[in-house]
Amino acid sequence: MTIVNNHPEETREALLRNDPKLSTKEVVIDDKYAAIASEASIQATKACLETKGHEVTILNTKEEAFEFLKNLIPKGSSINNGHSTTLEEIGFIEYLKSATEWENVHAQVLAETDMGKQYELRRTKGNIVDYYLSSASAITEDGVIVGCDLTGTRIGAWGSSAGKLVIVSGTNKIVKNEEAANERVNKYALELESARVRLAYKIPGSNIVNYFAIRHANPFNPKRVHVILIKESLGY
Repeated sequence: MTIVNNHPEETREALLRNDPKLSTKEVVIDDKYAAIASEASIQATKACLETKGHEVTILNTKEEAFEFLKNLIPKGSSINNGHSTTLEEIGFIEYLKSATEWENVHAQVLAETDMGKQYELRRTKGNIVDYYLSSASAITEDGVIVGCDLTGTRIGAWGSSAGKLVIVSGTNKIVKNEEAANERVNKYALELESARVRLAYKIPGSNIVNYFAIRHANPFNPKRVHVILIKESLGY
């Protein structure tokens, strides 16, 4: 199977080459945050996430992740996603453009040209889907899942509104603890996301307006969150 990334210009490598601030070293980011976690770290993270009530699947490649995700979601389910470079890199966003087995609410939102109506669709139907697909800004070895965004569209459904929350992440997102997660978010992910929005939206940069940390599963709805860890460096 050929993986198709619908936004190759927004990968970490492309941004490092082409963004004016990153390519000239005006902003320097630490490459350690792109490194794949060790096997011991991956297994520790899996164990802690499971102890806290989440489902966890470990996969070796983006190709495996694509197939797993495609088969994970029952046919007929309503699905949505916030922006995710990781989901683009595994080919799933491109696949969704022609997939017919689910109700693609994200496509419905983008098809609405009236911005007021689009916002309402995103706020209402977009947050109560059966499956919400996302990635994390960081995942800690002691089982905390951290997500951040500028507008709320990425993490709006994380708390409880979506039926299932599926977090797809490269193991480069794994860090020791939440203090390290904060450092990763501020010193690495924010800088790369700022480069992405300069390219995609022609604005000066991003900001951490919304910070969401899932520290335990909902005791009344365990295994609502399914974390898919891929042993590759994906996203930022």
